[in-house]
Amino acid sequence: MTSTILIIGAGQAGSQAVSTLRSEGYKGRILLVGDEPYFPYQRPPLSKKYLAAEIGNDRLLIRPETYYQQQNVEVRLSVSATRIDRAKKTVTFSDHSEERYDKLLIATGARVRKLTLPHADLQDVLYLRTIADVDLIQPFIKPGKKVVLVGGGYIGLEVAAVAVKRGATVTVVEMAERLMARTTSEPVASFFEAEHRKAGVQLRLGAMCQGFEERAGRLVRVRLADGSAVEADVAIVGVGVEPAISLAKDAGVVCENGIRVDEFGQTSDPDIYAAGDCTNHPNPFVGGMIRLESVQNAIDQAKHAALAMIGKPTPYNEVPWFWSDQYDLKLQSAGIAREYDQLVTRGDPESRNFAVFYLKDHRMLAVDAVNAVPEYMFGRKLIAGRKTVTAERLENKSISMKEIASD
Repeated sequence: MTSTILIIGAGQAGSQAVSTLRSEGYKGRILLVGDEPYFPYQRPPLSKKYLAAEIGNDRLLIRPETYYQQQNVEVRLSVSATRIDRAKKTVTFSDHSEERYDKLLIATGARVRKLTLPHADLQDVLYLRTIADVDLIQPFIKPGKKVVLVGGGYIGLEVAAVAVKRGATVTVVEMAERLMARTTSEPVASFFEAEHRKAGVQLRLGAMCQGFEERAGRLVRVRLADGSAVEADVAIVGVGVEPAISLAKDAGVVCENGIRVDEFGQTSDPDIYAAGDCTNHPNPFVGGMIRLESVQNAIDQAKHAALAMIGKPTPYNEVPWFWSDQYDLKLQSAGIAREYDQLVTRGDPESRNFAVFYLKDHRMLAVDAVNAVPEYMFGRKLIAGRKTVTAERLENKSISMKEIASD
């Protein structure tokens, strides 16, 4: 009897699992199920080139549709999983069909965190997570439109950069006292704050969104907690995401800030694995469990889960990395900046080419590099090698990063 690996979630992790399974010689049945009408596609360009209408949705595909046919992979789209029966090893879907599995991979990703404020259900209060979301946002990204971003994280700032460049009036409302407060340090945040202000973006920091005002069913203002309001044709909310765990949780799979998995991607059920944004996993570079929202984690964790499902277990211990494109600036980050005791800046932020390193006991934990590829690449190597380095060497631009990493 042919074995079946069922993958719930046709995103970056699901697509990678398919690729790894076939490249590693798995000959059994693979069924990939996704709740969107698209074959697996890349999400990072959504808030960048796709939003700017520089590429079409065909350019977003991770692999062409023909790839799945060639690899003998069954793909079902616009269908969501509604129930896992662990005893019978079956999954029920929204179209009332049922499929049996030998191994199951949950790659359901994350869902945007939605606001429950007054009039948050207006048609002009939007979120950005899918192709369909961006298709709704695009008509507002043009001259004469007033765009308000609720949230000053990566998504909000990437959209702000595209929108102001295309002539819209743009305001970012952020409840923290600085931008990207959850993901980077003050020096990096201050640099990007200055860049956005120079581009014409209005920044309302330390400001909390309290609700939305409408006229004839359309958004006209975003109300703030201090009593002021910002005129708006559209509000794009980017206040984080939540792991999509309800399917696993309802089935009795252990969930703690995500679906809890081991270093092989295995859940509390030995025949169920999980990968990507929906998981909480052990990471040696943070010394404990972590939930990551990144393409890198989705890809690498899916590889390891796929290997484990076919009897080739290999521990997942990759250095986390992330990136953000804003204007002509590329922010590349590696590692997790937790409990650092020293910040070291290499290069001058005024040059728009610099890096900030995060050290603890002289060991590199993380790096944020702005238009600084060597600092990012060799910084990753230093993190992976758990090497110690002095601030003096990092600050000295006459010493190459390659030389520092090879010490």
